[in-house]
Amino acid sequence: MTPQESLPVAVIGAGPVGLAAAAHLLERGLEPLILEAGPAVGAAIREWGHVRVFSTWKYNLDAAAVRLLERNGWEAPRPTALPYGSQIVSDYLEPLAATPGLRGRIRTGAKVVAVSRQGMDKGRSQGRDQAPFLLRIEHDGGKVTELPARAVIDTSGTWTTPAPLGSSGLPAPGEAEARAAGLVTGPLPDVSGDGFAGRRTLVVGSGHSAANMVLDLARVARATPGTEVLWAIRAASPARAYGGGDADQLPARGQLGARLRTAVESGAVQLLTNFHTASIDVQGGAATVHAADGRSVAVDRIIPATGFRPDLAMLSELRLHLDPAVDAPKALGPLIDPDFHSCGTVPAHGARILEHPEKDFYLAGMKSYGRAPTFLMATGYEQVRSIAAALAGDAEAADAVELELPETGVCSTSIPADAEDAGDTCCGSPGPVPVTIGFATGFQHGRTGETAGV
Repeated sequence: MTPQESLPVAVIGAGPVGLAAAAHLLERGLEPLILEAGPAVGAAIREWGHVRVFSTWKYNLDAAAVRLLERNGWEAPRPTALPYGSQIVSDYLEPLAATPGLRGRIRTGAKVVAVSRQGMDKGRSQGRDQAPFLLRIEHDGGKVTELPARAVIDTSGTWTTPAPLGSSGLPAPGEAEARAAGLVTGPLPDVSGDGFAGRRTLVVGSGHSAANMVLDLARVARATPGTEVLWAIRAASPARAYGGGDADQLPARGQLGARLRTAVESGAVQLLTNFHTASIDVQGGAATVHAADGRSVAVDRIIPATGFRPDLAMLSELRLHLDPAVDAPKALGPLIDPDFHSCGTVPAHGARILEHPEKDFYLAGMKSYGRAPTFLMATGYEQVRSIAAALAGDAEAADAVELELPETGVCSTSIPADAEDAGDTCCGSPGPVPVTIGFATGFQHGRTGETAGV
């Protein structure tokens, strides 16, 4: 074994895909080291733990992770049940992280701020592939350390880097002030809590996470008079957001669009089309959002369902080959560009599609989709299975496709709180329905189930 081969494979992020990557690496005889910026595994999911995913437990679990869990006495949840995000953490990720195989291989409170090659910058080529990776890590408390690794799998996701409200890809003037004042929420807030009942809220975005928020707010409005719901989209028509209704191959998505249409047509939700956010004024604890065409709306809260972006600054010293439109690996970009693949019909793919000029570096999970919103959790599990095989030198297994996906992507939906099994909801139809952990224009966390998949 060479000195480099004795080093661990660094996995950035301890979410579902990151822990699955570690489980697959262990099965391949490779040593994983998981680095999680948050205080515990599943840090991002904990922030939307109040959301129930539309896919059953059967499709939320990675095969290698389950094998590791079952060797340690774990009992799987009922496969037909629909878990909340908090249950994915408590019933799956926490037990997985506590297994003897992973327990000592996870470092929390360890934020990777840069990845490079030991002893060389991006411009140096000679001997590059043989040099170990070098990860610079900021720990809770401010300490900074550096860690060598034989390979790197970045599954850090995009949750912490939401897209701005400004319609030109830049934060709108006044957006930073509105966020600092607490008038702009996170992408999937729990609207049943304080701050929304009896107030006027604007949801910005046309994806399924936006639809979820609009429908959740409409429920609050029915229970609390004086609650107003505004929904702003950049398109001239909401037809795409409404989807195919009964003709949709995914009933959950069809039902979501139908409910959204009803909410708008009934007057429960005020729809603003052709709304391109130009600026935001903050005055007296409220915000006035100005559109490029001169319209303005005064609101108490703004929910930004405008998508997510990958943090690529930490990778600036690596040689990446990214699609210029969506910031995904070059070969994957054309398959997931939302301008052409709005429903997320993406073939299963692995290491070969995800590889970069930087040997043994991979983006996986939601981050591999860059700005695209159609990521499926099951897709991420297949990605890391293939990557682990490639790093172990098993090219045949790395190239094999072991995942069957539905013809269209899985989109998020709001599921009644009293729906216990898939058979109780529109998701109870036959056929594979993997959870999306992705965000459609963010969730679309579906185009999303992403997670919020939700």
